[in-house]
Amino acid sequence: MSNTPRLAIVAALQEEVSHILEHMHSPVCESVAGRNFWLATYRSHPVVIVLSGIGKVAAATTASTLVERFKVKEILFTGVAGALDEAVAVGDVVIGTQFVQHDMDASPLFARYLVPGYERAEFSANAQMSARLKRASKTVLNSLGQVVSEDIVNNFKLHHARVHEGLVLSGDQFVSSNKVRINLKQAHPSALAVEMEGAAVAQVCKDYEVAFALMRTISDGAGDHAAQDFTAFLQAVASRYSALIVEAYLHDNA
Repeated sequence: MSNTPRLAIVAALQEEVSHILEHMHSPVCESVAGRNFWLATYRSHPVVIVLSGIGKVAAATTASTLVERFKVKEILFTGVAGALDEAVAVGDVVIGTQFVQHDMDASPLFARYLVPGYERAEFSANAQMSARLKRASKTVLNSLGQVVSEDIVNNFKLHHARVHEGLVLSGDQFVSSNKVRINLKQAHPSALAVEMEGAAVAQVCKDYEVAFALMRTISDGAGDHAAQDFTAFLQAVASRYSALIVEAYLHDNA
């Protein structure tokens, strides 16, 4: 296998990939655009791992650098998100298949949410990567009790955690309001989750013809208590979930 990393693993926050960072083999760090890009072997696969920072601009800068500087062919974004659909619970995993910037509004020049120059509002994930990521997520959740402590499972009620796939909304806003959550769901009835980076990375990957997939663990309900729920979940669960699912993804050769 070539030592050139084909796959980039990206997250917005340190806590979302801390377990992966701790288990890299022979990491070499390159600092570009104010970010540390770790070229390493993870579970016998050459990868580049980076923290994008929060928000669409930070995510787009990171994705562009990964393609231009590190020549990656696949970008896998992992981390947490807030739930928008009642069927999606804390501890569930959402695989993004479509992405919309919920704060894009160039009306009346263009239809709301449509990205000027693209004639579309939605950007898509790579179907093959997403299917593989879905299998990996199901594998981990089906054996969650064996790899996560009983206290964590009980505290966050992870006993029946499930995998969903569908529309994810992105915007430069941490959604922690019942009113905002309801408005987003009314505007995008099929949306499963909301976060702050995915749609931007999907757009960059469209530009460069690079494969993209996204996995988000649901940390909160994007409502009035989202900030408290997010912090607790991020510290106790998110990094472990990400590491386990990425590991299963790398081992899935189907």
